[in-house]
Amino acid sequence: MPEPFELSVAESASSIRRRELSSVELVESLLNRIDALEPKLKAWVYLDRESVLSEAQEKQSALDSGIELGPLHGVPIGLKDIYHNAGIPTTACSKIYADFVPDYDATTVALLKRAGAIMLGKTVTTEFACMDPSRTINPWNPVHTPGGSSSGSAVAVAARMCSGALGSQTVGSVLRPAAYNGIVGFKPTFGRVSRHGVVPVSWSLDTVGWLVRTVEDAALLLQVMVGPDPKDPVASRETSPNYLEALVGPTASRIGLIRQFFYDHADVETRRHVDEVAERLRGAGATIEEVPLPDSMATAFDDQQTIMAVEGAAFHQPMFEQRAGDYQPKLREMIGRGLATDAATYSRALERRRQFITDMELLSERVDVLLSPSTPTPPLADLTNTGNPLFQGPWTSCGLPAISIPSVIAESGLPLGVQLIAAPFAEARLLAAASWSEAALNFQSLPPVD
Repeated sequence: MPEPFELSVAESASSIRRRELSSVELVESLLNRIDALEPKLKAWVYLDRESVLSEAQEKQSALDSGIELGPLHGVPIGLKDIYHNAGIPTTACSKIYADFVPDYDATTVALLKRAGAIMLGKTVTTEFACMDPSRTINPWNPVHTPGGSSSGSAVAVAARMCSGALGSQTVGSVLRPAAYNGIVGFKPTFGRVSRHGVVPVSWSLDTVGWLVRTVEDAALLLQVMVGPDPKDPVASRETSPNYLEALVGPTASRIGLIRQFFYDHADVETRRHVDEVAERLRGAGATIEEVPLPDSMATAFDDQQTIMAVEGAAFHQPMFEQRAGDYQPKLREMIGRGLATDAATYSRALERRRQFITDMELLSERVDVLLSPSTPTPPLADLTNTGNPLFQGPWTSCGLPAISIPSVIAESGLPLGVQLIAAPFAEARLLAAASWSEAALNFQSLPPVD
């Protein structure tokens, strides 16, 4: 019988509904796990144990009285420290926001609560979800980066301090830490899930995402949080299917393997690994065909960096003018670069990005899903940065839904992952393909923190 902290989101919810586990027992198990590991891993910014236990008791009392509040009833979820949770500090791990306490919930947080989830606490982010590394430690090896910016969420899930946690992605801040920590990271189509109440980096790039341990959990959280929101002007009104039903009996897919660009920038082990993954999926029944990238890929990453810097500078300018010295070095440099960028440069970057979006949407329609390495290498032994976002950035820039699933342990003893990508708003197809691939790859390894 597994310990409660070992259960996935879906397993926890099911066990609570079937009265095999109480929400109180689950919360106590997770808090004990956090007490044991947090001094070493440093994944959390804010935890209120008494409040969380009290809420778990309320959830259990409701269930005992025959009241079910939703599909996540009594399940604790971690929040990256840029999500507003009314009455709880949202510091963005920055001196600038050190005293900020929002008086309303982010739309995603409100939807999680409506589904019965308990907000377990705030996880560490790099400052304002940007480049400067956080204090969080990779549970696989402390001298290797855990990735960022959703470093605390990724590490908390990988080390089984919670079964799911919200993150965000402007370039690669969900998919990269997921790969570096051997877990699942999911980013829906741009606009599929509301960003209202999330501290922004770049209004035209920011995408809500989450870190979990299974593809089923990724689908369950999407099912809860999907939908339009009048408070977010880019939130889509596209109808959404039942994502959990899409996972029932998934079949082999037509997979477009992308070697161009990705193999040019990956190390030998990563290239060999992705070829092996493709052969394993082919052997399990998938159709694999190599697909080329459009010419617009050549400038996509640099344009993304320009857009992020300019739009990030627009948000930070009033605070930056008063408190530039309180920002960490890499974020300070990015804001300064954004403020110095002229309108013509920004406009040309937007124009090229628009072409890139069109080209990538067309590419995504040629197959069921695209396949690429998640990262150029396993997590490097370098704590001065959060790793190379080059392989996740394209999917954020063009807005396609993407998922990273763990696939193998590298020669270094650290995890490697692969990314699957689908057409706009084709999350059901993407999740079905990811679930099938997850079963075929059968990754079972856990970080050696026990």
